[in-house]
Amino acid sequence: MGFGVFIHRLDSIYDDSPAEQYQFPSQYLHRVEACIGDWIGYYEPSKVAETRGYFAIARVQQVLPDPGTSGMYLALMEPGSYLDFANSVPFNGPTGPVERGVLNEQGRISGRAQSAVRPISPDDFNRICELGFAENAPLLPRRGDLPSLDLNDQPQVPFAVEQQRDRVSVTISKVLRDRVFRRIVLRAYEERCAITGLKLINGMGRAEVAAAHIRSVEANGPDIISNGVALSGTAHWMFDRGLISFADDLEILISRQTNDLEGVQSIINKTERALAPRRASDRPHPHFLKWHREHCFKQ
Repeated sequence: MGFGVFIHRLDSIYDDSPAEQYQFPSQYLHRVEACIGDWIGYYEPSKVAETRGYFAIARVQQVLPDPGTSGMYLALMEPGSYLDFANSVPFNGPTGPVERGVLNEQGRISGRAQSAVRPISPDDFNRICELGFAENAPLLPRRGDLPSLDLNDQPQVPFAVEQQRDRVSVTISKVLRDRVFRRIVLRAYEERCAITGLKLINGMGRAEVAAAHIRSVEANGPDIISNGVALSGTAHWMFDRGLISFADDLEILISRQTNDLEGVQSIINKTERALAPRRASDRPHPHFLKWHREHCFKQ
């Protein structure tokens, strides 16, 4: 087992879904297999406009040939292990690359920095994670504890997309996940409710909106920003109960079972579409929106 870095970009030609799977060609097979059972960090290359740099972690559960594409493989992520960073971590820090393993003996960036899949040392992985969760420290173990790093406190089990996640026990991992998810979603929506358009701050300076999962936690919805939307209390209640949903273009859909249509329409912002984050990678993914319409929305 070993830590790794997987390069991913929103416009990738590969069939990637960071919280679930990572598609790659056979040339990287041995490198990916070396990560089975351990953690990897996702990295968005510097050529991407407004790159997020290192932006998330996940744990590789198994690797298998892609049944739909000859010569390609899939790294399947352990369900519930994916976690966005609270802070994007740039490739270069104040003293050079934060991933120091990309430097050659002369201290220059080597060709390995261009590899889509590459191993990373425990020290480098720990450094990136500490920066990614900086305001939540200390939440990750120090260097000596890294081989047993476990953000979920969950045993490994056979991969299943629909597998239930343990959200009952209140552990450090749950605290971290809830806190980070709320932070990144509210930041993406500028602490404004996507349905009403209102930005309400209470007397303690806390935004009166929640980070709602589009595909619910009970249905194994991942804590990934594209599965989140900022909603105020009433809007959140209606969304969770299927009285409101979103089309792929974020048009706000109102259930026919709503008993106060005019009242619901009165709280919807004038565009009649959910407000969207500025960054495309932060916007609700059609995959999760489709799930909400099919499994939650009352037509």
